[in-house]
Amino acid sequence: MSSAADHAADPDRLWSVDEHLEDVLTTVRPLEPIELQLLDAQGCVLVDDVVVPVSLPPFDNSSMDGYAVRVADVSGASEEFPAALEVVGDVAAGAADPVRVGPGQAARIMTGAPLPPGAETVVPVEWTDGGLGEGPVGGMRARSRSPQDATGQVRVYRPAEARAHVRAQGSDVRAGDLALKAGTVLGPPQIALLAAIGRGTVRVRPRPRVVVLSTGSELVQPGEQLARGQIYDSNSFALTAAARDAGAIGYRVGAVADDADTLRSTIEDQLVRADLMVTTGGVSVGAYDVVKEALSHVGDEDEPGGGVEFRKLAMQPGKPQGFGTIGPDHTPLLALPGNPVSSYVSFELFVRPVIRTLMGLPDVHRPTTRATLAADKALTSPRGRRQFLRGVYADGEVSPVGGSGSHLIAALAQADALIVVPEDTESVEPGSEVEVVLLG
Repeated sequence: MSSAADHAADPDRLWSVDEHLEDVLTTVRPLEPIELQLLDAQGCVLVDDVVVPVSLPPFDNSSMDGYAVRVADVSGASEEFPAALEVVGDVAAGAADPVRVGPGQAARIMTGAPLPPGAETVVPVEWTDGGLGEGPVGGMRARSRSPQDATGQVRVYRPAEARAHVRAQGSDVRAGDLALKAGTVLGPPQIALLAAIGRGTVRVRPRPRVVVLSTGSELVQPGEQLARGQIYDSNSFALTAAARDAGAIGYRVGAVADDADTLRSTIEDQLVRADLMVTTGGVSVGAYDVVKEALSHVGDEDEPGGGVEFRKLAMQPGKPQGFGTIGPDHTPLLALPGNPVSSYVSFELFVRPVIRTLMGLPDVHRPTTRATLAADKALTSPRGRRQFLRGVYADGEVSPVGGSGSHLIAALAQADALIVVPEDTESVEPGSEVEVVLLG
């Protein structure tokens, strides 16, 4: 936090968005890798490249229920002149010692079963009489009900080329191939691949544990009765959901009243399960903005680089911000404004990149694009502030939703993008090209 130290003597200085973000990200380091069982690793980031130890499939196998045969024995087969073959047995999935197929013979084979020695191709059961002698069939009968179908004779009504309906050994991946690169986020398909190549555990960076708490004596939990002067706590729900959406394990703490001692003890209690703490509210200059008061006595101010600093940023919404590290483990803490839109925009700009950095991801930011402004009138913005307006993006155009007020939650619920108005721009005309941060 060298930047913070350099400017600590100037509390009225306006930090740029980029300066604050750089200061935050240079303080945060990826979490240490751990070895996890596959399902526990879902959503985590792979630390090492994974090389395939065994080819997939590990053996030639059938992609159909049918009969394994030699190509020559079914050459020229037709419904008028079917090829009659001796059925020498069944080959089921998991069979270790399949039967051998010789000239004039066939083995009844199931999907996924290994191609037996001597066989060169597979004819689907629908191309045969299924051993019943009554013309083409629609499928096989269960072995438990008709064990005799594994013997006797089968008629084949169509020829098959060599290795038809055969999944070749290594046709998916070969031993020695790179299965997954380091930095991959493990979702269901990646976990399936790891399991398929025999990996029971994997080395990953764990999902960060993010504790979110909101402050304000006026806050009431949803589902409770509102009294005069009270509002429902939406910020802690929004930010916990946003933390989970970013890939973290989010823990929501109920709203804390405007009391510094209560807030201080709550934060200290929560540190045990936090890789990152996020507060919302109480960071401005009001008489009841207790986050500043509480955090001035929480943490590691006596440690090099420790403590929390409160700043003013040249942005709208989200001017008041706090950042630092607290506790014996130097846990990062970001203190966000209390207005709903301010807190959410601040999360997207600052907290989400921290979460992605803790995960060890190379790209920590939301994607951005250029879009044409579709609006009824020009957008205005205060000079010297980088403004972030809610918008809806589609087909290269972005339309603003709601006003610039930082309390307009309904408009936020409709938005899937942020329209960025630079610091040196006071007006943006309809049809102009603007930068857009994509939230979806």
